[in-house]
Amino acid sequence: MTESFRRSGEYPQGDQHQSAYTQGDAQQSAYPQQPYASAHSASSSSDYSTPSASSVNPEWPPPPAYEPAQQGAAPTALLTEPVSPAPAAPRKRAKGPLALLAAVAIAAAAVGGGTAYAFQELTGSDTVASSSTSTSVVPTSEKGTVAGVAKAVSPSIVEISATSNAGQSTGSGVIITSGGEIITNNHVVSGASEIKVQLSNGKSYTAKVVGTDSKKDLALIKLENAPSGLTVATLGDSAGVKVGDQVVAIGSPEGLTGTVTSGIVSALNRDVTVSTDESQGQQQQQQGGGGSGQWPFEFGGQEFNGDTGSSTTTYKALQTDASLNPGNSGGALIDMNGNIIGINSAMYSAADATSSSAGSVGLGFAIPINTVKADLDTLRAGGSDS
Repeated sequence: MTESFRRSGEYPQGDQHQSAYTQGDAQQSAYPQQPYASAHSASSSSDYSTPSASSVNPEWPPPPAYEPAQQGAAPTALLTEPVSPAPAAPRKRAKGPLALLAAVAIAAAAVGGGTAYAFQELTGSDTVASSSTSTSVVPTSEKGTVAGVAKAVSPSIVEISATSNAGQSTGSGVIITSGGEIITNNHVVSGASEIKVQLSNGKSYTAKVVGTDSKKDLALIKLENAPSGLTVATLGDSAGVKVGDQVVAIGSPEGLTGTVTSGIVSALNRDVTVSTDESQGQQQQQQGGGGSGQWPFEFGGQEFNGDTGSSTTTYKALQTDASLNPGNSGGALIDMNGNIIGINSAMYSAADATSSSAGSVGLGFAIPINTVKADLDTLRAGGSDS
């Protein structure tokens, strides 16, 4: 219906309109009782009785201020539909477990990249914090900056000093659980009789080897009497890394703890060959030990940093031009969201370099973090070398 009310004077006149007011009780039941009938029940029904044909008056009196209660007569066209729709039932708030789950989901979305680590800390488990490369560990205000990455990730990087019969060597490592598990290179700790770990706050702890995998040049060590509140690194997804991606490297080159360098991913899936012979590598790795101070490796059919020996293994590596030097081994290669995408393992320096020209030449290699994650269970069980 397009109209709801009649203006004054627009009421039926004459016998031809009589039927609109003289419908029998048989039709009355088809229409609901109007709400104002009870609200104005004090009004007499005789005041609004049904008109007869003989009592039709051309000068019909003005309508009452409110609709009369329908008593004994069919409603007019005005009342064939409700004046206004019934109010919608109010929504009820979710209660109990459903509301709690919704709140947790919202909180998790707000927390973003820190969710895995927060869950780990709350549960006290040794589950590795893992994420895709799209998860950001860096605060929004510093996202995409080297300074932001360094600030967020540096507390997760440690310096490792390993003592063996051949002497002492220095490397780096990455804290992967709140219980004090640290991932590093096998060649950093192989053959070590004592391992000391220095945290970013300068405090030192003794560590023991949990497992080693010389074929992947990986090792897992664990702090003894690990302190509470360790900052755990978030392991990213190296499958999403592309050539040209900006990266940051953090480690302890030449014993300079917490050194930060940056660059890009230069290439993917480089075949890098390293020695699996402990004595062969340690002889070259010792600081001032006659070699370059770096772990020997092969690439493209050539040997770098010394003789790799007859016992070797080859793995696919990420290549980077981020500056790596002796002591960076076992440290982190990090994307700009603060996720660990690789463990630095080999770096090239010219064999005839002098003190004036020695240093990084922009050829560094890192073990993809997906390789590391796939090897963790083996390392925790003692490694493939056990």
